[in-house]
Amino acid sequence: MKLVCGLGNPGPQYVGTRHNMGFVVVEAFANSFRPTWRDRWDARVARVEYRGEDLLIFEPQTFMNLSGTAARQVAGFYKIPPADLLVVHDEVDLPLGRVRVRQGGGDAGHKGIRSVMQNLGTGDFGRVRVGIGRPSHPDQEVTDYVLGRFSVEENDLFDQAIAKAVIGIGEWVLGGVTRAQNRVNRRERTQETPSCPEPEEDSGPSVQEEDS
Repeated sequence: MKLVCGLGNPGPQYVGTRHNMGFVVVEAFANSFRPTWRDRWDARVARVEYRGEDLLIFEPQTFMNLSGTAARQVAGFYKIPPADLLVVHDEVDLPLGRVRVRQGGGDAGHKGIRSVMQNLGTGDFGRVRVGIGRPSHPDQEVTDYVLGRFSVEENDLFDQAIAKAVIGIGEWVLGGVTRAQNRVNRRERTQETPSCPEPEEDSGPSVQEEDS
């Protein structure tokens, strides 16, 4: 069995906020399976099968800064090592629409990740970092920003980020962090504008290139 944890804050007042991107992504992944969600281990959990892999998806219900309590209970009950845990969370250091998959690392100031690390005694688990960007106004506090909601103008990038993150989860389940990175991280780099763009085609004679 593998574990996928989406980070967020419980309660209707937090639905749709930037800080709940982890909840949004894991629900988008799980909904295609029409799962039955249950409340257990201080979390909302759903068990599904993805291409032959047994998977438990969970959302801690203890608020962000205590997310690790649920992660420790779930991992302890099933005796799942950190290597088989993937945590999906919002990331202010990535622009909205960007998604990055990584293995291990620090908490970068994210209180949910910090709590998971403290409760598991390690940071060596997979992460799907879903960009939400930073406040555009210098006087806006980051705390207020992450607890705010996306604007109508951000909806397209919001949808793109969810779709990429869902792909990342599926690739991680099937082949681990490296496979997910190759699909998500590398794909984003290839979409960037090249520093030396290809010359435009002209109407002159074509030249047959030799096989390399």
